[in-house]
Amino acid sequence: MSVTGRGAPAQFATADREIVISRDIDAPRELVFEAFTEVRHLSRWWGPEGFTTTTRAFEFREGGEWDFVMHGPDGTDYQEWITWTEIVPPERIALLHGESRDDPNAFESVLAFEPAGEETRIVMRTVFPTKQLRDEAVEKYHAIEGGEQTLRNLAAYVAEIAQKKEGR
Repeated sequence: MSVTGRGAPAQFATADREIVISRDIDAPRELVFEAFTEVRHLSRWWGPEGFTTTTRAFEFREGGEWDFVMHGPDGTDYQEWITWTEIVPPERIALLHGESRDDPNAFESVLAFEPAGEETRIVMRTVFPTKQLRDEAVEKYHAIEGGEQTLRNLAAYVAEIAQKKEGR
């Protein structure tokens, strides 16, 4: 465990700047990881309920980028950009997410894909640069509900893929 200069665990240093969302998904971890790493899958489930996604560029590798637009149900377009900072198949993905490459308010997320029996537990830990930015994401953009909806969409999509693979 890493520690801060005062001897307190580093995780406590970020607690007021982070959001942690998790969900158990009824599918093997390799399939859940694949749905997160291939653009043909991402565009089918990414985002909260009612949102759609248009990808402009996608390169899944460390240092690669995903440049996309999320289209809200009210017609609002949200410019989005992600760069992958660490990829450990099928265990973990770390990324930096903002509106653009030079967004000073970009936040870091780590997605852990953990085996949970025959299911996969996905844990999404997001750390914002400041508590104010985290609070704004929660209050103005409904980040917790949106994250939960996104993982629910992922679970439904992966269940659909798993059924097709099993020939149901």
